[in-house]
Amino acid sequence: MWNDQKSVTLSRLCIAAFALALAALLVAAPGLVKWFMLPRGFAPGTDRYFLMTIYLGAVPASGLLHMLHRLLQNISAEAVFIPENVELLRRISWCCFLGAAICLASGLYFVPWYLIAVAAAFMGLIVRVVKNLIARAVSLQDEVDHTV
Repeated sequence: MWNDQKSVTLSRLCIAAFALALAALLVAAPGLVKWFMLPRGFAPGTDRYFLMTIYLGAVPASGLLHMLHRLLQNISAEAVFIPENVELLRRISWCCFLGAAICLASGLYFVPWYLIAVAAAFMGLIVRVVKNLIARAVSLQDEVDHTV
């Protein structure tokens, strides 16, 4: 039977898998970029732009994974409607927006980055709405806790 604890465990496994994939990407990036560029006839030196995008994008991606991990720790500890979770969601949304900005700038040399920029910005918007929802729940919980 599927339950909340199994869902949290699955989410933790997914975060670990994404963290490993990110680490592998960072190690393999130079070879992957060369493999990707060779048959497509990119201008010489474009590989530096791809590597810059990948390495810059890894910063918000790793931060996002870390904050998701902390959020799941709080949820596992039954601490759901707390200000720390609101702050984590805020930071996660900003990581999405920073990733979108990096991809938007990278679209200047490779147009498909624009699609990833839109997806990242949309994800940031969704997380922002969830953050606002949780912030309101925290406020209501605080009112209930202080009602005599």
